[in-house]
Amino acid sequence: MAVNPPPDLMLTPINGQAKPLMAWLTTFHLAFVALDPYTDQSRRILKTAGRILDVFEQADTRVAWVCTSDAAHARAFLGRRSEDTLTFIDPDRSVVKGFGLERLPAFVHVAMDATIASAAEGWDPTGWSEVAQGLARMTSWRAPVIPAPGDPAPFAGAPAA
Repeated sequence: MAVNPPPDLMLTPINGQAKPLMAWLTTFHLAFVALDPYTDQSRRILKTAGRILDVFEQADTRVAWVCTSDAAHARAFLGRRSEDTLTFIDPDRSVVKGFGLERLPAFVHVAMDATIASAAEGWDPTGWSEVAQGLARMTSWRAPVIPAPGDPAPFAGAPAA
């Protein structure tokens, strides 16, 4: 179950220097999808997760991927998405551990005070919809339809550790 992370938790962008979580929250909320590029579960949700992040890209939200891999594997897994959307790499899984995530994929909304506003682990369409609805309310945005036609059937996800 997701927990509030330590405020000094470091997030490393795929093409930049690591900064503490609070530095990523100076202007906007953070909404990220955490994936393990070495699992089929994360591969199956990639298109759906991309659609959800795309909806919030213009909202008062910083959207991102968190990949539990190095930069090369994150780029290979995400393809162009790693260039189009902020991507954090987490090869030692310190980020997913810091957020207390137990199952991947996960969809997490971090409020500007670095607390978890909401989170859903595994592919639970109802849970992901609740995260999206809460984020939409906080940002005066319109949430995407979840699940949408073509989205996979629910699944528990893979262990995050």
